[in-house]
Amino acid sequence: MAWELIKVKKLNYTFKNPELLELALTQSGANAAHNNERLEFVGDRVLGLSVAALLYEMFPTEHEGELARRHAMLVSTETLAHVAMEFGLDKKIHHGHMTAGRIQHICANAMEAVFGAIFIDGGFDVVRDIIVDIWRDLAAADVIAPKDAKTALQELVQKQDNGALPEYEYLPATGASHKPTFNVRVTAMGHSATGCGASKKAASIAAAEELLKKLAI
Repeated sequence: MAWELIKVKKLNYTFKNPELLELALTQSGANAAHNNERLEFVGDRVLGLSVAALLYEMFPTEHEGELARRHAMLVSTETLAHVAMEFGLDKKIHHGHMTAGRIQHICANAMEAVFGAIFIDGGFDVVRDIIVDIWRDLAAADVIAPKDAKTALQELVQKQDNGALPEYEYLPATGASHKPTFNVRVTAMGHSATGCGASKKAASIAAAEELLKKLAI
């Protein structure tokens, strides 16, 4: 994606309550009782609304479907992890065990939690301006609204495999029962890939993204 080459601006905010930032950077694997899950919940909503309003302003001629695809890409785990790593959050997160396969997920959650912490500490207008300052360049990187990964994969497979369709298999969920991580495997053209997410839809999109990467090799 074009935005991968964009250097993210530094986070320009000083916390009145530094403990909120510390909490935002504490993953549940490091502290089951005091961690960033509640702040992540708030930050996810703040980010989603801020990016939606930004896209409404930036692309006045696009219909809802195009805006939705842009939004999905811009608030995806991959994008959030990219932003988090630009800020160096991957080196500051307190975590129990951050395996290679979980780095993106943990960094993305921490980034949302930081936005949630800024919202609690400074209010919506402050965190919205910070998000818009970062995401405006990310949004502008794609002139044409992207296709979601599942649609792109289906079109590729139908074109190259005599009209066949990708097959999605929902695997057992992992994680805490109150906040499960869903897992999906997709198979097409003799290859398979898996993805995880906070919903079955997010997991299937992540799986499609991974398989697209394999098929592009």
